[in-house]
Amino acid sequence: MSKMLPTKIDIPLKIRESLVAILTDRLADSLDLAAQAKQAHWNIKGPAFTSLHKLFDDVAASAQSYADLIAERIVQLGGTALGTIQHTVAASTLLAYPINAISQDDHVNLLSSALAVYSMNLRNTIEFATYLKDQVTADILIEVTRGSDKWLWMVEAHLVK
Repeated sequence: MSKMLPTKIDIPLKIRESLVAILTDRLADSLDLAAQAKQAHWNIKGPAFTSLHKLFDDVAASAQSYADLIAERIVQLGGTALGTIQHTVAASTLLAYPINAISQDDHVNLLSSALAVYSMNLRNTIEFATYLKDQVTADILIEVTRGSDKWLWMVEAHLVK
């Protein structure tokens, strides 16, 4: 982890360091989710192409905005937001997205699985932030989870035949 920068925020340094460390993992997950949704968006094939192409693009855009919220919180806490591709690959907890996925069923299954893990990790991080008594970080993550759960619901709706 990089050196924490000074700030007048009223959260002790050790707590800020812990929060930055776990938020850095969620930032990597967010950036990875955005890239996975774009992979699905670009490569989808099947009868529901038009609706899924748009849906996957919307998921990618939302994941990118979630990354921005999380990165800004990291910096507010005195950390450095690590958003490079190299760091994202090394730190993401999402499974790697197979580049040979083509069918809409493959992409729906893969993206819904990534969204499920993403939301689960967010919930665990909300619990951690709450335990550390940082309601602001918890609130930001609740907002992100609300969105990711919505996208999970919308993607999973395409699993029903």
